[in-house]
Amino acid sequence: MEEKPIVMPKMGESIAEATIIRWLKSEGERVEKDEPIVEIATDKVDSEIPSTEAGILVKQLYQDGDVVKVGEPVAMINIEGGASASSPVALSPALSTPVTSVPTAVEPVILLEAAVAAIEKQIESAQPNTALLTNEGGSRFYSPLVLNIARAEGVSISQLEALAGTGKEGRVTKSDILDYVANRGTAAENSFISTSVLPVHSAAKSIQTPVSNQTPAKVEVKSSISLNPGDEIIEMDRVRKMIADHMVMSKHISPHVTSFVEADVTNLVNWRNRVKDSFKKREGESITFTPIFIEAVAKAIQDFPLINISVDGNTIIKKKSINIGMAVAQQNGNLIVPVIKNADSMSLLGVIRVVNDLAGRARIGKLVPDEVQGGTYTLTNVGSFGNVMGTPVINQPQVAIMAVGAIRKKPAVLETEFGDVIAIRHMMYLSHSYDHRVVDGALGGMFVRRVADYLEQWDVNREI
Repeated sequence: MEEKPIVMPKMGESIAEATIIRWLKSEGERVEKDEPIVEIATDKVDSEIPSTEAGILVKQLYQDGDVVKVGEPVAMINIEGGASASSPVALSPALSTPVTSVPTAVEPVILLEAAVAAIEKQIESAQPNTALLTNEGGSRFYSPLVLNIARAEGVSISQLEALAGTGKEGRVTKSDILDYVANRGTAAENSFISTSVLPVHSAAKSIQTPVSNQTPAKVEVKSSISLNPGDEIIEMDRVRKMIADHMVMSKHISPHVTSFVEADVTNLVNWRNRVKDSFKKREGESITFTPIFIEAVAKAIQDFPLINISVDGNTIIKKKSINIGMAVAQQNGNLIVPVIKNADSMSLLGVIRVVNDLAGRARIGKLVPDEVQGGTYTLTNVGSFGNVMGTPVINQPQVAIMAVGAIRKKPAVLETEFGDVIAIRHMMYLSHSYDHRVVDGALGGMFVRRVADYLEQWDVNREI
């Protein structure tokens, strides 16, 4: 029998390591080719490593919770019918120097193309950067998560080098960098503009205040919570901790402003009611409002491309692709945001198919890493929970996010050639949160108004 390694797959240039979540196969158990043997997690999404060969899993090289670098073996498998690992290797006649064995450490790294897609550039852009901070120039390795936090908090590579790590072999952990950020510096180092009087956002007056390039240190507030009989303590799972960190980071980085618009979507509702049954019969799937909202957002981004940007220090990066993320609630209550790539180039039918596919697999945790990467704008449908409006938190490194509320029948005033009348109409609220560092009230307000216009002007005779 030949013994071969199963390696941690390459998941993109930015991902250097992943965490072992759970072993799906035990030592001594038989596995088939392409059968998942272990669950892994990156900063963004969970995935599985399938076996590249059929055989017996003879050794698990890591335990649950261990962090493994890309390319390192995670398990060893015996392949039936192959030569034993300890058997002599037959020499080619062309070889003049005898070779007695081939170490398994030099086995080729096998890329798992079907199991995990490439995660390109997401880590570098996950938070606004004060500088392009990488592992280059440092004397030790830093995980992508540590580098992300360092970029967002303005921590230089020299400061990281001086930081004592508590991880394996002195590695700087997430806790190390967060503790450093919370406690670093003196009043002189962290001098900022006084926030005792904040400028009021007004459409009539623009107030410009110089702001230090230094990112303020986080203040950790520890609260004392008293427990009463019957109270239950629930530990956050890994994904919930990541969501919590991401939301706090977004509020810490971006000054959020939210604009609201009420839209009359009566024509849209009537059109969907008319075509949904025939569409279901023809296509075998439902037509929901979410793809229609995504189409309207994509059109509005084409009209206002400066909504489709990211911030890198004092630089604005204008995105060419329009990749719209949609927030999806999973069965365990966590949120995940699959991305509809190049939404502006799709027909409505194409958007419907992609949305239904991604949403269905997102709810059961079957997305691959590439499907949650590269978003440039996000839509969240709070109306699906019966909410009429919301104030969503920006999905960094994007600069804006829209929430669409529930569609409700309401009395509304209509202007007719015979005068104003009151009629029952289908109305909904659109809430647009945006980063006031780079998106002013005029742009943010006009954008959400344009999305509402596209929905209100829906063609009731449209074919699909």
